[in-house]
Amino acid sequence: MTQDRLPPDVDSPPASYYQRHIFFCLNERRNGEEACANHHAQEAFDRCKSQVKAAGLSGPGQVRVNKAGCLDRCAAGPVVVIYPEAVWYSYVDVQDIDEIVESHLKNGQVVERLLTPPHLGR
Repeated sequence: MTQDRLPPDVDSPPASYYQRHIFFCLNERRNGEEACANHHAQEAFDRCKSQVKAAGLSGPGQVRVNKAGCLDRCAAGPVVVIYPEAVWYSYVDVQDIDEIVESHLKNGQVVERLLTPPHLGR
């Protein structure tokens, strides 16, 4: 049996190791182009990681806070994306990160005001 196939007696895939992943674009560009790293993305990542841990949300079956390279949404940066919902957020400061942690990661409620406009890409 290959890893991409389920045994015949299994109706659905096993539960994900993490309930949610939040990916922070930490991309940095040396040519002077806009990049999330220019907007305190590392500080936001660090804040999110500490808030998730303090809320008891980290670990298997819960939330994983991940670093990412370019997510190709530079025009909306800085950005994060949360899976499995595929919800994209643009944020300004650590208070926005706190709201994402409390509302989305802790309570499953999308923070409408921080949603990245769907047309904004690179």
